[in-house]
Amino acid sequence: MESPLITDRLVIRDWTVDDAEAALAIYGAEEVTHWLTPAMDRVGDEAAMRSVLQAWHEAQPNLPPPRGRWAMERREDGQVIGGLGIRLLPPFDEDLELSWQLHPGAWGEGYATEGSQALIEWAFTQDTDELFAVARPNNLRAIATAQRLGMQWVGETTKYYDLRLQVYRIRPGDLADPSGA
Repeated sequence: MESPLITDRLVIRDWTVDDAEAALAIYGAEEVTHWLTPAMDRVGDEAAMRSVLQAWHEAQPNLPPPRGRWAMERREDGQVIGGLGIRLLPPFDEDLELSWQLHPGAWGEGYATEGSQALIEWAFTQDTDELFAVARPNNLRAIATAQRLGMQWVGETTKYYDLRLQVYRIRPGDLADPSGA
C-alpha cells in the first residue's frame, strides 16, 4: 500500500518500530494471542516487540500486493488499537488470508470491521479474486466480524495450520453496492 488507507475512524498504515509499546499491548495480551492462527507466542517485552516490528517493516517492501501487515490507528487520538494483515495461507499456494487483531480495550466498537472493509476494498484493486478468513470454531468474535464483512462461510477444515478452523471467503461481487442498488 503506497499511502495509508483512511476510514471514518481509522488510519491503516505500515507498522514502525516506534509502535512497539502499543503493539505490545496487543500482541502481548494473552486474550489476543490465544485466538491467533497460527498460534503466536505472546510477546514478552517491548524489546522483543521492536524486533518483531522491525522484521515486519523490513519484509513489507518485498511482499507483492496485497500482502502485508498494517497498524490500525484511531484517528481521534492517534492511538494504535490493532493490526491487519493479508498473507498466504499454508500450504502457501494461492489462498490469501485476511486477519485482524485488536487491543482488548477496542473490542466491540466495530474497528475490526471498519479496518478490514477498507483493506478488502483496496485488495480487490490489486488483482485479488478472493480473500479468506479463518477462525477457531469457538472464536465467536472473529466469526461475527467475518459475517459483518459479508464473507461467506465455506466450511470447516484442518487444511490450514493443522487446526480445526471455520473458513470464510469474500469475492469482489460480495461487496455491498455503495449506490444501494
